[in-house]
Amino acid sequence: MEIKQAQAIVDQWIKTTGVRYFNELTNTAILMEEVGEVARIMSRKYGEQSFKESDKTVDLGDEMADVLFVLICLANQTGIDLTEALEKNLEKKNIRDADRHKNNDKLR
Repeated sequence: MEIKQAQAIVDQWIKTTGVRYFNELTNTAILMEEVGEVARIMSRKYGEQSFKESDKTVDLGDEMADVLFVLICLANQTGIDLTEALEKNLEKKNIRDADRHKNNDKLR
């Protein structure tokens, strides 16, 4: 699935099943909640925290998809073409960081 297609699918889902978009501020808060759920899993799976019994069945991929879904909602609401935005962002990074990471002794 391409990003543009994902944006269209999410928009259609919101307008039918979801009834309407939550406002941008609400969706920003939901995005932070979803990112927190990803962070919780990461800190337990890859960090020093341990899972509670009720957390052992969590699905990292599903939680990441929740983050992506809400991010797409916000992009749709604010008129952002995520394909175009990502392409511009990668171009910026390629110029800005052309040698930065190669010259970082911490990455060796």
